[in-house]
Amino acid sequence: MPSSNDTVHDDDLALPSVPSPYAGKPLMASDHFKISAYWFATNFLWGALLVIMLPGEIKSMIPKDRITALGLLTGLGAFAALVVPLIVGALSDRCASPWGRRRPYIATGVVVNLVGLTMMCVANLISKPMEASGSTSYLGTVLFFFTHPTFILFTFGYLTVNLGNNIASAAYSGVIPDLVEQQHRGLASGYMALMSQLGTLFGAVGCGLLLGKQPEVVKYAVVGIALIGIALITLLGIKETPLSSKPEKIHWPSYIKSLWISPKRYPDFAWVWITRALVMLGFYSVLPFLNYYFIDVIGIEKPELPVAELTGLMLITSSISGIYGGVLSDKIGRKRVVYIANVAIALISISFIFCRTIPQVLVAGMIFGLGFGAYTSVDWALGTDVLPSKKNAGKEMAVWHIAMTLPQAIAAPFAGELISWFGKTKGPDPEIVHYTIPGYSAVFVLCAVCFSLGAYFLRNVRSVR
Repeated sequence: MPSSNDTVHDDDLALPSVPSPYAGKPLMASDHFKISAYWFATNFLWGALLVIMLPGEIKSMIPKDRITALGLLTGLGAFAALVVPLIVGALSDRCASPWGRRRPYIATGVVVNLVGLTMMCVANLISKPMEASGSTSYLGTVLFFFTHPTFILFTFGYLTVNLGNNIASAAYSGVIPDLVEQQHRGLASGYMALMSQLGTLFGAVGCGLLLGKQPEVVKYAVVGIALIGIALITLLGIKETPLSSKPEKIHWPSYIKSLWISPKRYPDFAWVWITRALVMLGFYSVLPFLNYYFIDVIGIEKPELPVAELTGLMLITSSISGIYGGVLSDKIGRKRVVYIANVAIALISISFIFCRTIPQVLVAGMIFGLGFGAYTSVDWALGTDVLPSKKNAGKEMAVWHIAMTLPQAIAAPFAGELISWFGKTKGPDPEIVHYTIPGYSAVFVLCAVCFSLGAYFLRNVRSVR
């Protein structure tokens, strides 16, 4: 890949072309299902963890500083996701295993993921509530968290989950560019969106509704079993063409330099990267705090059930718009779908500020889901359409993937601190600390601005209609 001076530097140019075993023949629905099944598995994991389990456990562990703790933990996990895909993407591009380039890393990542889930489960079993830090500074509060051994173990477990998930996902991100021809990628992206939304739906609803009253160890067991079982559908179900010869080892200094994809030479890739980063910045400013939004704004002290209902409705509508959005984008163009979807999301984000009842939140969530599903279906197709080189899809998709992980690292801690900046109040129960409505309002405004800018800047992409 070229550097900023458009000179070829690294040995990735010596990589041989790898023909898809599906080339020249239409992909059946069963093929798309097998290719996209792992998206269900990984999103089942995050639907359960981010929406239900993580907020609930942080609330039990650090009840009086929960917003800051949740933002910190979410941000730390995202920072781990910045580096791993860049390394694993390149390694998987060069993997000469008879099993193919991507599947060995997917399998390894799943195993590491299970180790992290086990650590988090152990921390949950031995945890006791912490008192408030008493510090008036963000840094002081954070340092206080790490005086608690259980929180340290829980954090290391969560980071290990992120490590394993990103090992698997970095390699997996190259599967669609490897196997699916360009004229069918809109449909493949739609399947990816559908499986992603359904995975999050089953993870969040399963842990929030079906397992809401079960011990946390049961939830961790269900998540682990689902991760293994669904991952096997992809691992055993897809076909890969192995590399014909083992490439030379990576020259890491040159490789690191090659990660810079010149916006001057590849402006469309740069603009798609920027628009995705903006959308993810808005999305991850809101998502980690939905659970606490119900507590502080709607007045629900035990929000697991309504959060599961909201997530379920959002994901059902996003699944519907996701599969049709991908197909529609093949016909009318990717950009038009994004324009409509992002504007709808921006407007509905503002409406959450004025919701005060569960039915109002559910209606807003359904509309949000329709817009986000349509965006997600096109998002992956846009990324694969503007890749500089298909030979290095694993590495280039990892660079593109940073547009999702970097905003997570920034958005959650920033949004948590933004909510905290507007102060806390006490409800009828003096032991329960609530965060104020203006803090949440500021975060929803931030979300709307980010989605709007994501749509606006997409107009600069020239090679995609």
